[in-house]
Amino acid sequence: MTRLITAPLAFIGDEWIADAAIEIDGDMIVAAGPASASNGAEVEHWADRAIVPGGVNGHGHTFQALIRGFGDDLRFADWMGKLVHPTAAGLDRDAIKLAARYDFAEMLRMGITTAVEFFYLHDGGNDNAMAIIEAAREVGLRAVLARCMFDADPGPPRYQESPALFEKNFRELRTAVAGDPLIDVHPAPHSVLGAGPDMLELAAALGAEFDVPVHVHLADSQGEVDTSITRFGVTPIGRMAALGVLDERTLAVHAVRVDNADLALLAEHGSTVVHNPSANAFLGGGIAPVRRMLDRGIPVCLGTDAGGANSRQSLFEEMRMAALLAKAKDRDGTALTATDVLRMGTSAGGRALRQPVGLIAPGYRADLVGLDLTAPSLRPRRTATQNVIYSMLPEAVERVVVGGRTVVRDGQVLTVDLAEIGAAVDTLTASWTPLTGTHPTDTVHT
Repeated sequence: MTRLITAPLAFIGDEWIADAAIEIDGDMIVAAGPASASNGAEVEHWADRAIVPGGVNGHGHTFQALIRGFGDDLRFADWMGKLVHPTAAGLDRDAIKLAARYDFAEMLRMGITTAVEFFYLHDGGNDNAMAIIEAAREVGLRAVLARCMFDADPGPPRYQESPALFEKNFRELRTAVAGDPLIDVHPAPHSVLGAGPDMLELAAALGAEFDVPVHVHLADSQGEVDTSITRFGVTPIGRMAALGVLDERTLAVHAVRVDNADLALLAEHGSTVVHNPSANAFLGGGIAPVRRMLDRGIPVCLGTDAGGANSRQSLFEEMRMAALLAKAKDRDGTALTATDVLRMGTSAGGRALRQPVGLIAPGYRADLVGLDLTAPSLRPRRTATQNVIYSMLPEAVERVVVGGRTVVRDGQVLTVDLAEIGAAVDTLTASWTPLTGTHPTDTVHT
C-alpha cells in the first residue's frame, strides 16, 4: 500500500500550493499536487505543517566541524595554515567518523537530506572515506563522497595521491557502494593549484565515464586567482577551460573572485556554481555575483561548506544569506527572491548532483521536511512562504523524512544519540587550544 501525506502547505514542483498531497511508494514519490481522494493509500495528515523538499547541501568537509570556534576571526591563510591543516594531520579514523556523525546529524536536524562531503584525508586508500560513508548510513542521510584529487608538491601528505593511485582507489570505492541509494562517489580535484593537469584531465574523464559531476574549488580567494595568473597566465576558471576540462559536469565551488570573462566561460561550457555565502563571508572571500550568474544562465546551487568555515550547518541559513548578500551587493531588494533561494537549496542542488532529489514530484526520492507553522518564527501564517526564508528559526524544523523513512520527529534526530556524540566531541577537543577568542575553563559539568 502506498502512503499519502497531506498538509496545508507544500512546495511542490518548485511552487507553493495549499492543501497538498504527496503519495509515496517505498522511497519514491509517485504523485504530488492538490489533495484529492486517497485511492486506498494510507493517509498521514501533517497538521499545521508546511512541507518542503529535503535540502541538498552542495559542499562541505565534515572533519572541520570539530574546529568550530577554534579559529574564528582569522584571515584565510592563517585559518588554513594554523588550524585546518594541523588539525587534519592529527585525526585518526575514529575521529574522522565521529566528526562526520556529528556534522551529518546537525545537517539532518536542520532539514538537509543530501550532503556533499569533499573529502581529502585519504592516507593512500579508502578506509577513511568508508568511515564517512558509515557515518552517513548511521545518521540516515544521503551522502556524495566527493573524493578529492590532490597531487601538488609540497602539500599535506594525507591528501596526496598520484593520478594512477587516485583512479584505482576511486574505482574501488564506487564499486564498494554500488547499489546503495544513500551513497554516491564523485571525482573532486582540489583546485587548479592542488591538482595538476593530469589529475584535472582524469577527473573530467571519470566524470564522463560515470556521468557524474566533477567538484572543484575555483576562485574562492583573490590569492588563488593571483597565483593562478602568475603560474598559468590565466584565472582558475580560465585554466580549466584551457585544459579542456571545464564542461557541463563541472561544479565550480565558491566562484567568488570571478570576472566577466570567467562568467562567460562558465556560461559557455554549461558549468554550475556551488554558492557558499556564509563561508565566503566568514573567511573574507567576498560575495559571489549570483544575480549576474543567473542572468547569464549559469545554474547556482547552495552549500554550507565546513562547520569551521561557517559555524552553522543549515541550508535555510544559506538561503537567507544568499538572498540578503545578493540584495546588498547589487543594492537591489529584488536581486534574489525567497523562492529563488529555496529552489537553489533544493531542486538546483539535485540537478547539479544529477540525482532525483530536491524536488517534490513523481520520480523523485521521498525526501521531505516538515516545518511547524505554529512556530513563532513562521508567523504570521499568511506569509509563511516568505518567512521560511527570512525569519524561520531551527525550532520550526519539526520532521525530516529520507527515502520515506522518518529520521527526525518533533525536532529530535531518531537515528543516533546526539548527546552521546556531543559528549564524545567535547572529550576529543577538550585539550585543543583555540587560536582566537576568550575561553574560560569550565571545571564543573552539570
